[in-house]
Amino acid sequence: MEDNEYKLVVGLEIHIEPKTSTKMFCSCKNDSDESVPNINVCPICMGHPGMLPVPNKLAIQKIIKLGLALGCEISPLARFDRKNYFYPDLPKGYQITQGFAPFCLKGELPLFLSSEEVVKRISLHDIHLEEDAGKLLHTNEKDVAMVDYNRAGVPLIELVSEPVIYSAEDARIFGESLQLLMKYLDISNADMEKGEMRVEVNVSLGKEIDGKIQLGQKVEVKNINSFSSAFKAIEYERERQLELLKSGEKIVGETRGWNDVKQITFSQRLKEESNDYRYFPEPDLVPIKTEEFLNQELPELPWIRRERFINSYMLEPKKVLLFIRDKELGDFFEKLVKTSKELINDESKNQNIIDLVFNYLTSDFLGLIAKEGKEFKEELLNPSNFALMVKYLVENKISSRGAKTIIEDLVKDVNWNTEDIIREKNLIQVSDEGALTEIVKKVLEANPNSVIEFKNGKESVLQFLVGQVMKESKGSANPGIAKDMLIKNINS
Repeated sequence: MEDNEYKLVVGLEIHIEPKTSTKMFCSCKNDSDESVPNINVCPICMGHPGMLPVPNKLAIQKIIKLGLALGCEISPLARFDRKNYFYPDLPKGYQITQGFAPFCLKGELPLFLSSEEVVKRISLHDIHLEEDAGKLLHTNEKDVAMVDYNRAGVPLIELVSEPVIYSAEDARIFGESLQLLMKYLDISNADMEKGEMRVEVNVSLGKEIDGKIQLGQKVEVKNINSFSSAFKAIEYERERQLELLKSGEKIVGETRGWNDVKQITFSQRLKEESNDYRYFPEPDLVPIKTEEFLNQELPELPWIRRERFINSYMLEPKKVLLFIRDKELGDFFEKLVKTSKELINDESKNQNIIDLVFNYLTSDFLGLIAKEGKEFKEELLNPSNFALMVKYLVENKISSRGAKTIIEDLVKDVNWNTEDIIREKNLIQVSDEGALTEIVKKVLEANPNSVIEFKNGKESVLQFLVGQVMKESKGSANPGIAKDMLIKNINS
């Protein structure tokens, strides 16, 4: 349902389990692969009386690393609080979280996985650290559920955006960008299938008044296990709320779930207010000074890498995204370009070299290994052999078909040498006009009707004649030279 009166407004709450060997406040193992229930538990994470929590230093280091990458304000003195509520998977009856003094405030996440020229930047409210709850496992038996507490107490980073996302597509890109950033920073594997990254969306419809959107009643949607599902949940909720508003009904502030099978949201409960949780400072933990965590070395961030690839290699954003999503492949692309430039040593050819490397790497090489069921690994292709192939292409000594043959053989055996392949398969193009003269004459004599058609203005027939020259020369003729010679001989 289209409507210009109401504007979609989305805020995201994304939970990420950082990679740590132990839980947030105890020495129990943090292992998302554990299949035996209730084995990684102890009196501390189970909330037994008298047990005292001890903060996980690595988890604190990782959340501050994320905050530094996103340009957040790092609180000099961060504090943990208790969030009180009852649920079967919360053994203590409260959650240790950060309600008042989180580690990271404000900041912004660039939507670097967008193919748009200009990257949008989404403002953040905060990033805080807390402990996770356990898992409820529902059986086929009516009204029966089992609880696995292995996840209870696992460190959990929660990133909260400001409500400044105005499309389901931007929300999807936000999530995917954050997920990739976690891997760049080595904070988390962010595997959504294992529950290492989970998303909740807050959806409302507001009216735009004097250039500002007045927020409507917020509805939270949980149980979303992928960013494509987040996209669908937002779109569904937008339509549902719009239909209610158009019929004169009010939007109820509630928590809804997402049914991935039926592709709909469904009501779970009315939304709690913050005072329902009775937040208060965690009495068993002292405030944490963050100064010692500030001098962390950051890798090249993906949005900076994106701009560098666009500017240095003159590639379109859509092409660059391949090298942002797969950092190892992007590093290999740079190595191939560098090796090829050094071998050819002609700055005037640099852009041609870059384009050739991109095309033969992403289309031919990746296509071949995918066909063989292999994943990309740098050792599958020798940069020196690839660079030599590029050199012969730049010098018009081999054809594109010849280059494909070389890559096919190099993929079959990484120890093969480009020179040997060219020699054994006779791939050098004949560019000498004298050597091609007899072949061109023979082709023209054998195809008089094509010559007449070309003279009458049917230029497409020229490609057929070039093909005949290539066939007659067994693929050794330079097609560009052959084309020029055909035109010259027809017009003479």
